[in-house]
Amino acid sequence: MKHSMLASITYVVLLGVASAEGFPVTIEHKFGETTVTAEPERIVSVGYTEQDDLFALGKVPIAVRPWALPVPHGIWPWAEAAAGDAEPVVLGSGPLDFETIAQLEPDLIIGIYAGTTREEYDRLSLIAPTVLQPADYVDYATPWEEQTRIIGRAVGKVDEANTLIADIKKRFEQARKEHPEFEGNTVAAAYYSNGQAGAFASGEPRSRFFTELGFVIPEIYDELAGDAFYTTFSLERFDLLDVDLLVWYWGELESDDILPLRRTLQAHQDGREVILTPQQRFALSFSSPLSLTYALDELVPELADTLK
Repeated sequence: MKHSMLASITYVVLLGVASAEGFPVTIEHKFGETTVTAEPERIVSVGYTEQDDLFALGKVPIAVRPWALPVPHGIWPWAEAAAGDAEPVVLGSGPLDFETIAQLEPDLIIGIYAGTTREEYDRLSLIAPTVLQPADYVDYATPWEEQTRIIGRAVGKVDEANTLIADIKKRFEQARKEHPEFEGNTVAAAYYSNGQAGAFASGEPRSRFFTELGFVIPEIYDELAGDAFYTTFSLERFDLLDVDLLVWYWGELESDDILPLRRTLQAHQDGREVILTPQQRFALSFSSPLSLTYALDELVPELADTLK
């Protein structure tokens, strides 16, 4: 789903009001709206990436929800400096543990990159004011800057959030100027899993990293994804991954069933293929002001070398 121009203008106006008047602040989301009456101090992050935004804004969450690879207290290397000596409780990565969340007595729950259901929201909102993703985006496809703005409003750090966003935007702009060869090249943020290949849609953060650098996501991925943030296709359509730059997020890429297919791709034959390390994968998956700084430092030189 595309964010309308009118909605964008309205959102900017709301940001200005929140910045001028402070709390209480009311934030609209996919299940209605939530009012935060005062600056929160006990924040639980039930999304998989929101802790980065909180650390970057100087608001340490009391609990976080980990994503796949275990890291101490849910703090990835790119967030260590901002997190300092913080040691938030690590919730389970599976179904929400409502009992533990309630015992923590939060005054704010944030779940933007969470795919929260209506039933989960109703239970969470009985514990504390709960802020979710906007209705304008499908689950797991809220733009990183929108997520940072929402969290900034919720915790009373609007100006700081806008500064973080502006700094990252400048980094992307500088990278585009230094690497005009990126402009217009097609890219697939691809994966292989359980006998199927796939790619992320253009609105998904893992794809948007590349479009911010000037690359283009093939329209067919969005058409096949529909209202989802990714698409899968049968191995008979493996040719859909034959793009100018093929970036692999995960998969057993050397397994007997996928390697022969990879060899049929011109991108593979020409060496226009990048296999991300686990840390690089999660930096793009998080797509936070902290992880994007790391990703830009790590990947821009590698992408330039790959396209030489």
